[in-house]
Amino acid sequence: MTLGNAAGRTATALGAAGWLLLALAWFATTPLRALLDPDEGRYAEIPREMLQSGDWVTPRLNGLLYFEKPPLQYWATAAAYRLFGTHPWSSRLWAFALAFLCLALVAACARRLYGPGAALAAVLALATSPFFVLVGHLDLLDQGFTLWLCTAVLGFACAQGLAPAAQRRVMLFVWGAAALAVLSKGIVVGVLGGATLLLYSLLERDWRPWQRLHPVAGVAIFLLLSAPWFVLVSWRNPSFPAFFFVHEHFARFLTTVHQRYEPWYYFLPLLVLAVLPWSAALARGVRRAWREPAGAGEFRPARFLLLFAAVTLLFFSASGSKLAPYILPMLPPLAVLAAAATDPARLARGTARIGALLVLLVAVGLLLYSARRNSYVPHAALWWSSGAVAAALLAVPLSAVRPVRLAALAAALGGILAWQCLLCAYSVIPPARSAAGLAAALRPFVAAQTRLYSVGQYRETLSPYLGRTLQLVDFEGELQFGLTQEPQERMSLQQFLAHWRREPGAIAFVDPRRWEQLRQAGMRGTVLAADDDTAAVMAP
Repeated sequence: MTLGNAAGRTATALGAAGWLLLALAWFATTPLRALLDPDEGRYAEIPREMLQSGDWVTPRLNGLLYFEKPPLQYWATAAAYRLFGTHPWSSRLWAFALAFLCLALVAACARRLYGPGAALAAVLALATSPFFVLVGHLDLLDQGFTLWLCTAVLGFACAQGLAPAAQRRVMLFVWGAAALAVLSKGIVVGVLGGATLLLYSLLERDWRPWQRLHPVAGVAIFLLLSAPWFVLVSWRNPSFPAFFFVHEHFARFLTTVHQRYEPWYYFLPLLVLAVLPWSAALARGVRRAWREPAGAGEFRPARFLLLFAAVTLLFFSASGSKLAPYILPMLPPLAVLAAAATDPARLARGTARIGALLVLLVAVGLLLYSARRNSYVPHAALWWSSGAVAAALLAVPLSAVRPVRLAALAAALGGILAWQCLLCAYSVIPPARSAAGLAAALRPFVAAQTRLYSVGQYRETLSPYLGRTLQLVDFEGELQFGLTQEPQERMSLQQFLAHWRREPGAIAFVDPRRWEQLRQAGMRGTVLAADDDTAAVMAP
């Protein structure tokens, strides 16, 4: 064995150890935090019902048709349930794992375009983004959409300088990733990717990238992966195409029908927070991407990635429906741009210092909020906040050590652990953001034959914790479409009260204020448990 081979193996082993530590840190709090209303409850419950029913084609929430999103994450989570059991941590496994893989994605792309130093910097940037870590640790569909969409976009950028045979292989992989993005969140992937490539070609007056798409084989792979489910679900449910394509895509973008209207600048402060620890490096990267000259006929990957980020921001800013995680796909390309224009050692020191200051400010803010709103601070929130500050502060001196790999690893670990701890602190500060405690208190009273009613509300985290669907009473909300398709599942308040009188032991979940109104109107029952949003009442 030569000295060079030994050094290479040592570097590989150290790299693997670094990735292992990052993975352990990324999943550290996965089983320690209760599912949060509404999203984590929803995306835990749909796969549970899918697995229980055996119907892997038609998604259902609380037993009702639910066509808002495609099924890839539902399938993956249902498979995780089958392998590991139905738990909050197994419900998060797919989303959290795909967010973590975004770190590997930016490392691979930055290495291909700018070298190993940029790969290290790109991982460091993404791992220390408060927005990326916080959103990455919620059970949402956005992590999967971000990974597959950014795999397509970054893969396309990296493929442009390859030899024809290698380029074709990468481009077919890009088409496959685009199909998985569609199965994760819908057809917006075509809008973002297509608009970016069109804008790039217009600005550069270069249409050759279109010739490298390999559209015949690529479209075949895309349709082979994405089309079967759309065809099958439409065949079984004729109402699906109009709701999914028109209501969930065009109406969501063009109107405020989803009641998620925000001003046009809504995403700008979120983006500033997302890149704040490495904003100086990003500014240099953006300037370099826009000004750097290219040789004749050369593809400019940095400018392409910058245009993708800009198109994503403008598209969602123009939409009539805005939610914070929508801009998550911007962050991997921006991390690569920042990495291309900075030294990893300098970036490690900067992100650790700015990150520690941000963590300290947020921790103090959370504790003050709890003290002011609740007149006390839960011990768990105090411990989690202290852990977050300790992790962030410890990363500051360690970010200056040598070699630079250890400094970058320390800064990345500090950011990942600190923001997770703050998310845990937020989750235990009243008011209750999960029905986990309520479900635990009710479990001794809920038998297989116990009727469960949800009156005037639908608490998404109740069903996954109780393992049961609920009979909705005088409520539609996000289940309006399913109730419209299956009107026999509707129940009025008068019908519910008639059932209530003849069903001893039934349990109703109702807003505490509404329970007082119903009690004064003559409804009898015993409150078994309650939190800020829901009282669990048992029929006499």
